[in-house]
Order: sequence, then structure tokens, then C-alpha cells
Amino acid sequence: MVILFDVLARLPLSVLHRIGALLGWVAYLSSGRYAARLRENLQHAGVAHSEREFRRLLRANVREAGKGVLELPWVWRRPLEEVLTGVKQFHGWEHVEAALAQGKGVIALTPHLGCFEIISLFIAARQPITTMYRPPRWKFLDQLMLEGRKRGQTKLAPTDLGGVRQLLKTLKHGGIIGVLPDQVPGNGEGEWVPFFGRPAYTMTLIGKLIQSSGAAVVMCNSERLPRGEGYALHFAPLAIDTAVSIPGQINAALEKVIRTYPEQYLWSYNRYKVPRGALPPDAAGD
Repeated sequence: MVILFDVLARLPLSVLHRIGALLGWVAYLSSGRYAARLRENLQHAGVAHSEREFRRLLRANVREAGKGVLELPWVWRRPLEEVLTGVKQFHGWEHVEAALAQGKGVIALTPHLGCFEIISLFIAARQPITTMYRPPRWKFLDQLMLEGRKRGQTKLAPTDLGGVRQLLKTLKHGGIIGVLPDQVPGNGEGEWVPFFGRPAYTMTLIGKLIQSSGAAVVMCNSERLPRGEGYALHFAPLAIDTAVSIPGQINAALEKVIRTYPEQYLWSYNRYKVPRGALPPDAAGD
């Protein structure tokens, strides 16, 4: 796999995206389970207001999902300096600088949207960042993922108690941490709150970190530009009211961002699953 990734990384991003679009259709047509989940999540989200719009979004999302897979060799295996040239635009970086100036740390929230892998590398070229790392299900990807993500000024924190302490320590020293807020946490690490109108088990870790450190929160997302031209990154401050459900506020903020770029969200992700050992939302609410 390392050799294959290295070979693919030599191809231009535009070529990888064209191949990826085809790969997206292969995956969609060959896996009924994958296709059904993608259709169900996209349809229930209500981002399409007509059947015609739904079909258009579905076709676009199938292509974008394939691009997301084929761009990984380019992002993970190309020299870091070349990868960073792929960021053609970035908007709102001043919000990150302003949040850092407060001295209480910054939590960078990055949804599974566009090329989310490039965001931490972009930040790490400017500021040290600590991101949470969960080993992939497929072991052969572990080495590639570690080498691809742990570059520049990036540190990785495991998804365990030691990793949480590492994140909190970074915040208390005024640093930046990166979290994927739409990942399903393990049992006991989340609560059921709405996400596009359906109960989704949502991590409570972010709220605990905010309450323990007073850190500022910035929403960060990557927009994949057409024709393999590169990426546009967007940074926006997120005001959190600690008196009400923080997971609910985060999901609402995620929805707003995703509705802007619905074609590029990872709708195939099993966002509404019940973690092993957790009560389903109906039973949890009794």
C-alpha cells in the first residue's frame, strides 16, 4: 500500500480527482449497504428541496466521496511544501489569531467535509497543533495515516484518557487542538442530540474541554475546488453558551456549514449508529 500510495502521489491532483470520481461510482454501484446509507442520510437531512435537486446532490456526492479517497496519497505522501501549495484560498485566519491572542487555547472543529485532512497541515505550518488520533479499522492504513498526519508542527493524541490529558494540557498552555466533532464517540462519551433532525450520539468531550480551559472555538472546513484546482479553507469563530447543551450547539453549527457545501459532506458515514453498550435514543430519553 505504501508503494501504491507513493505512485499515486506523483499524479497531478486534477488527475487523481478525475479517477476518484470514477472510483466513487464503482464503490456506490458495488456496495448496496454503502449506497443505501448515503441515500438515506442525504435524503433525511433535508438539504435537497426537490427530487431533481436530490438526484443532483446524490450524483455529485458520489463523485466527491471518490475524490476524497484518491486525494489521500497526494495529501499524505507528497512533500509537505507541495501539499500546502494546494491551498489556493483561505478565509478567516484572523479569527484563529484573535482566539490565540486570548491565551486560553483554541479548539479547531473540523467536520468530515471536503479535504479535511489538509486543515491540520495548514495550521501546523503556522502554529503547533495537537489532534486526536484514532487508529483506522484497516491496519495497513495505520502507517500511512500516521506518517501523513504527523508532519510539520503536528502532534497526535490517542483517543484515551492520556490523550484527553494531552489535549487539555495543550489548551492550558494556550495552544491549538484539532477535533473531528461529527465522529461517533464510544459509549459513555456522548449524548443524544439532533443532527439534521435525527438523534445522533454526539461527543461531550468538546464541552468538557471548554469548561475546563475556557478555550475559544473555531469552525474550520475545507472546500474542494473544481477541476482539481486545489482547496479553499474557511475559519469562523463559534460562540458557545456553556449554560445550555454544548453538543447541541456544535451540531447546529455543523449543520450550517454542511448546508453550504452539501455535495462534499461524507453522507456515507454511519453518523446515527448506536455505540456498543449505549442505550438507543428512545430508551436513553425515558
